[in-house]
Amino acid sequence: MYEIVEGIAEAARLIITLDPGVMSIAARSIIVSFTATVAATLISIPLGAAINFGTFRGRTSLINLIQTLYSLPTVIVGLLIFLLISRVGPFGFMRLLFTPTAMIIAQTVLVLPIMTGLTISALSGVDTVIRDTLHSLGATRLQFLANVMKEARFAILTAVAVGFGRAISEVGAAILVGGNIMASSFSGSTRTLTTAISLETSMGNIPQSIALGTILLAIALGVNLVITRMQHR
Repeated sequence: MYEIVEGIAEAARLIITLDPGVMSIAARSIIVSFTATVAATLISIPLGAAINFGTFRGRTSLINLIQTLYSLPTVIVGLLIFLLISRVGPFGFMRLLFTPTAMIIAQTVLVLPIMTGLTISALSGVDTVIRDTLHSLGATRLQFLANVMKEARFAILTAVAVGFGRAISEVGAAILVGGNIMASSFSGSTRTLTTAISLETSMGNIPQSIALGTILLAIALGVNLVITRMQHR
């Protein structure tokens, strides 16, 4: 019990003094996860709209598949990306393995089904009266989509928040394609909050783990508070 209390106290010191090592890892986690979330957003919103308003064969099966991929294991995503960008893979010539870019790609693939599925749910939840009114007023397809998106914007924002939370909290894919490397330069390092917590805990460095875990919780809580406040407005 004493070791835990001592660890918490040391963790508080590392956070209050803005320890460079801890802050560097936290900043990298935010940058990687934010970039992956933005990339997934740019893909999932138009894709979700196309699927939701589409009338093609197999639409229901495709939606069921997307929802099934909600629980896609992170290590499977990491393995898939690893095989694609490894030296013997089809994209090995790009030398992306063990780089922040590889982690961004893996996190994008991981959160894409979640954000697409939640976007579909958000758009399908728009009141049919609104959609019928837009049609009766002669709205073009672009105007129809813009207004429906506007009505579902808060639900779509929730999808983005969920995607970011999933991205910043994953560890399996980050270790496989990133390697958990702590390089001298910021751009060359691939150690994130989750991978660092795993490493530090295995090494018995409990204060460092607690500090990193506290920052991770603070980031997740902060994002959720911002989204909630925007929804209330």
